[in-house]
This record gives sequence, C-alpha cells and structure tokens, in this order.
Amino acid sequence: MTRLLAAVTFILFAATFPPQGGSHVFAAQAPAGPVSTMPAVADPSFEVATIKPSPGGVEGPRYRLRGRTLVAVAASLHDLIKFAYGVHASQVVGAPAWVASDRYDVEAVPRGEGMPNDRQFKAMLLKLLADRFQLAFHRDQRELPAFVIVLGSGTPKLTPTKAPGSLPVAGVGPGLFYGVNATTTDFATTLQGAAMDRPVVDQTGLTGRWDFRLEWTPDPSQFGGRALPVGPSDANRPPALFTAIQEQLGLKLESKRASVDVLVIDRVEKPSDN
Repeated sequence: MTRLLAAVTFILFAATFPPQGGSHVFAAQAPAGPVSTMPAVADPSFEVATIKPSPGGVEGPRYRLRGRTLVAVAASLHDLIKFAYGVHASQVVGAPAWVASDRYDVEAVPRGEGMPNDRQFKAMLLKLLADRFQLAFHRDQRELPAFVIVLGSGTPKLTPTKAPGSLPVAGVGPGLFYGVNATTTDFATTLQGAAMDRPVVDQTGLTGRWDFRLEWTPDPSQFGGRALPVGPSDANRPPALFTAIQEQLGLKLESKRASVDVLVIDRVEKPSDN
C-alpha cells in the first residue's frame, strides 16, 4: 500500500467510527502497481456513481477503497453528510427522518487519473450529494453542548511537523489519535467525528501544523461504549481522555455549551435513479 493510500485509509477510517450504534468498518484494497496522485489543484467529480437502497442485514456504515473506487455499504445520507462536511450528528438539523433511517450502498469512481486525496474525495462527495439527493442547506450558529479544546496552563507539548508540505493525516481509533502535518482544528474535527458524543470545538488559537500521537483509555461516552478496556484494571493503561490531552499535548478539554456551526437542511430528496 502506498503512503498516499495509507493516508486516505486512515483519514476515512476516522469517519467510520461514529459514536452512535452499529459496527463501522473501513478497509482498503491496494491497487496493483504504483499509484500516481491526482494533482492537488484538481477539482474532480465522480465519473460514475451508483446509489442503491441497502438490502439490510449489514450493520453500517462500512466504507472501503477498491482501487480508486469509493465504496459505502449501509450508509445513511446523514452518515454521508457528516463525513463530507466534517460535522457531528447534532450539527445537522431540520432533516426529515428518512435521512438518518434509510440506508444506501454507494459505489463511485473518480473522473480523471490518479488517486485523490481525502479532500478531493470529500469534494466529489459534496457534488454527489447535491446532484443525486438535491441536498441544499444554509449555515447557522447554534449554542449546543460541546467539548472545547483550549490552551493548558503551560506551554503546549505539540511537536512541529517533520513532514511539511505532505498530505495531512488525521485519524482516530479506539483510544488512539494519530496525526501528521495536522492542525489543532484537524484534531478537533477528527476526534468529534469518531469518538465523541457531541461537537468538539478548537479554541486554542494555534495556527501551526503538528505531528500528533495521543493515547487514552476510552470511557462509556466515547465510541458508543464499544471501545472499553477488557479485563481487570491495569496500572499501565493510558489515562482518561481529559487527563491524556493535558499530559501528552499540554492542551485542555472542557465540557461546556458553545456556539457551533450547524447545517440547516433547506431541501433534500431521495436519490435519483442510477
């Protein structure tokens, strides 16, 4: 697997582990031979995309890359919106009930040559949602229960990136956040998308890019309670998330109400025929 495909895999994995319900799996099948990258300035779209009602019997969403083809199984439109726009479930408001309940299987092949990066995949997905679901919305601000990341009492313990100019990577699994050339906003967005039961807002004011590694022991509010430690208590386990962020990053995570961007759905329709 190339470095690029590994990066896309890890980023997409972060979107497949939301905090409520189901089994969420991402896998990637490496294409045969060398993989060229899609030019960073490209603004691609999907050349071919099929959207079909999921037959059921599979927990989702499940995502994978099959070569350059993005595959989603048992994904609701709500899941796809959260992934494409990098928002928490509570930041999508005004949608009809079917947006969260109806599930679809999606296969989409990019137009043009080369492997898209994660931003290009998301840009293509935005176009697909507007075209096939007639998705339209406006942005607003709402005060919601949130987690806010702020500076700690001392100097931040963040490592300046050793890979400037490289593809930013930000991913999270049960009790682990890993980032390369990532911002604190990347950290907040990825953490909220996979681990947390409410939005996470970056209020650190930091503008640099960093290499992250954060390890913690999840509690029942994180990963939908599906990532709790197994077996007896172990003194060598990492600390809880709030403590780990302070000790390992020199930042602070606070639980409070905060003004959060929301997507207010103005129009949406069930998908057009393939």
